[in-house]
Amino acid sequence: MRWLDSPAEVSAALKVVAPDLADAPVVVREPVGGDDPLWRSASAVVGGRFVVKFAWSEPAALRLAHEIAVLRALAIPYLPEVVASSTDPLLLVTRIVPGTALFEVVDSIDRDHAGRQLARFLGELHDPATRKRVEAAVGELAPAALQPATTDLLRDRFDRWARADQRPAIRRWCDWADDVLASPGPSVLVHADLHGGNQVWDGENLRVVVDFETAGLAEPEYDLRCFPGTGPGVELLTATMRHYQDITGRALATDRVMAWHLRTALGDALWRSEAGVHLPDHRTPTEWVDDLAARFSALGIDI
Repeated sequence: MRWLDSPAEVSAALKVVAPDLADAPVVVREPVGGDDPLWRSASAVVGGRFVVKFAWSEPAALRLAHEIAVLRALAIPYLPEVVASSTDPLLLVTRIVPGTALFEVVDSIDRDHAGRQLARFLGELHDPATRKRVEAAVGELAPAALQPATTDLLRDRFDRWARADQRPAIRRWCDWADDVLASPGPSVLVHADLHGGNQVWDGENLRVVVDFETAGLAEPEYDLRCFPGTGPGVELLTATMRHYQDITGRALATDRVMAWHLRTALGDALWRSEAGVHLPDHRTPTEWVDDLAARFSALGIDI
């Protein structure tokens, strides 16, 4: 495996991996990861029609090579169209799909219709046959790489970002989440980072799910951990779970989804607050805690 030494090498790498695109204009997007080698990667738009993902450190390169291998093995709906891929040099070229992130349309679309499409994607991704197919191609899969904050971390460090009246509830929620997740669920292939920004929608229709770098093994509910905070109320979550059971015959446990959601949402609020980074919706950690309380109530979970 040979990764790039810098974003400046994208054009030269394209001549090797996708020579038909070698003369197209290349616009490199702002790199992510800064000095952290785990995340030192970026993408570029080629000719206004294709996206090129690349990395210039070994840890980031391993993640991208994993995504390439997983996409080669998968045969499910809503995947990006891979135009070219290579590990020497390391590049992934996919076709741009016009549309917008789920975050931008979720307030205006029919959540039941959206949930049906997401359930179809998740149902096929989580099918035991899909795991078997991917492992036959890439070898034994590791646990999902992207893990939310632990409840111990939240108990230890979230208090300073919460109101005094919220702190007892947060500790109860953490205890409850520990109890809920004490016994493991079934192990399936999960996307592991299925937030709204990794979905491309054309109006009410899901076009493509992107970014499989952290795909690995976890329980099915793990993939829905961002859904309770996506859109108004919890309609997208409940619709997706309902259609998932109808399509697959396998039920998802609401309490397990919310236990993962608790760790994800408060963990995100914690690291951003400690780093001085705005929360995605530019609100406060205390408002996020209030939102969590409202979601538990809406789902009939009394903690």
